[in-house]
Amino acid sequence: MLEVRNLRAGYGAINILWDVSLSIPQGKLTTIIGPNGAGKTTLLRAIMGLVPVAQGGILFQGQALGGAKTWEMSERGISLIPEGRMIFRDMTVEENLLMGAFSRQHRARAKANLELAYDMFPRLRERRRQLAGSMSGGEAQMLAMGRGLMSEPQLILIDEPSLGLAPVVVQDLFEILQRLKDEGRTIVLVEQNTHQAVGIADHVYLMQGGKVLLSKAAAEVELDALHDLYFARE
Repeated sequence: MLEVRNLRAGYGAINILWDVSLSIPQGKLTTIIGPNGAGKTTLLRAIMGLVPVAQGGILFQGQALGGAKTWEMSERGISLIPEGRMIFRDMTVEENLLMGAFSRQHRARAKANLELAYDMFPRLRERRRQLAGSMSGGEAQMLAMGRGLMSEPQLILIDEPSLGLAPVVVQDLFEILQRLKDEGRTIVLVEQNTHQAVGIADHVYLMQGGKVLLSKAAAEVELDALHDLYFARE
């Protein structure tokens, strides 16, 4: 579904990604792990058109994404659930969710998708009239995920969803990710919790220093060997 080929990208004169290539198959959950500064978030931002591409290409369903604007990605079927939630704190929970279906082509199904979001995240239904800024970290992450699903994306990019959350909330979060996976969603998950991330994935990529060091089916990944690469012990 998504192909990244020999990608170089960064911020101004600073290059972050060095010839990154990966393949995201339809209906699978692909995990990208790596230490801070590995380039994981930059990769997602490059896919979304938030970071300019200096070299290489990105193909989605066989069509080049080069030159596409970030606000067009939703219409193309790609949704980013960003690191740090980035919810609209001064808007209600329901208003935040409806922002996920803001583009014209998604408005007709906004009400139906709102109910689907509430079914998946019952706490959001309870908080629907509450200002988003007053929510806990776990609730805010649920809101960010619910908003990202409102456009019925064909590809979901999720950046560090467990960051800063209590272990019990992280467990609930990964149960939701498992549910999305079981529904046949195509998901790219960037995550530092290697045990949880590998456990839920179909395929694993390890990035370090802006490069892909490992690409392997999750069932074949040995965590000890993975951690040796992760912490540059080899």
